[in-house]
Amino acid sequence: MRLIFMGTPDFSVPILEALHAHHFVAAVYTQPPRSAGRGQKARPSAVAVKATSLGLPVFSPKSLKRDDVQRQFRDHAADSAVVAAYGLILPQAVLDAPRLGCLNVHASLLPRWRGAAPIQRAVMAGDTESGITIMQMDAGLDTGAMLLKNAVPVDHRTTAGSLHDALAGLGAKLIVEALSGVEAGHLLAAPQPEEGVTYADKIDKAEALIDFNRPAHEVLRHINGLSPFPGAHLELDGKRLKLLSAELIIDEDASRAASSPGTILPGTIMDGQFTIACAKGAIRPLRLQRAGKSSTDAPAFLRGFELRPGTRVG
Repeated sequence: MRLIFMGTPDFSVPILEALHAHHFVAAVYTQPPRSAGRGQKARPSAVAVKATSLGLPVFSPKSLKRDDVQRQFRDHAADSAVVAAYGLILPQAVLDAPRLGCLNVHASLLPRWRGAAPIQRAVMAGDTESGITIMQMDAGLDTGAMLLKNAVPVDHRTTAGSLHDALAGLGAKLIVEALSGVEAGHLLAAPQPEEGVTYADKIDKAEALIDFNRPAHEVLRHINGLSPFPGAHLELDGKRLKLLSAELIIDEDASRAASSPGTILPGTIMDGQFTIACAKGAIRPLRLQRAGKSSTDAPAFLRGFELRPGTRVG
């Protein structure tokens, strides 16, 4: 098939690679370079870097609303366009341009978690599964009819980073299957059910501060859902400290102490292993990162950082 691919971040790269291996990719659309790093130099997207290495033509319009951009899009004469975390709204003229329409690789089991941050929201909400949905795009926000869907399990060890990688690989596999089915005419799209719709709002950096006034299992989900980026953090001795992974402390005494009024308040460091009391139960960091430093595991961090039991973190 003659395809257009539209994507921007790391998540999109395995999908582009799979399409390039099985079909002819006539054009790659991605977001324009953005300033990043200490020098604020403009850096191309992960998809732009991969497409260039594969020798594919790259287009980076700031908007798809202009007539000349839409005309150029039509001139690619694509059978279909595949969209995976592109980041721009597709006008109806773009949606209608490919012969078989536009297919979206969405990182959730639709209709749950439509929107910008389905991976993080699934982990933060404590979902027991996530997955990939291949859908036929329409003008709505992830409202199109579904072609294929496949699930992966989520548990207390799953982080946004590990789920991201699993779903990127799954998305690459499913989009190849979906295109074959659509081209052959035996894969029919089914409307999304009206029940079970939820929205995955974009992650706000203000959400990153850990609230230890919540039960330990919720705190752990918060940490996992924001790992590795932007990273859930606490304040210790006036300095920001990211927690990239942690474990639940199920010890009954710790749980009782953390929930007994007047004994140990939530956010209190309980011992030299950095166990932190929550509203119910406690968590213990496993991997941490100080501002401006590389991440490190807890034993290495504790060797160079004196912890005082009874200290409150915020």
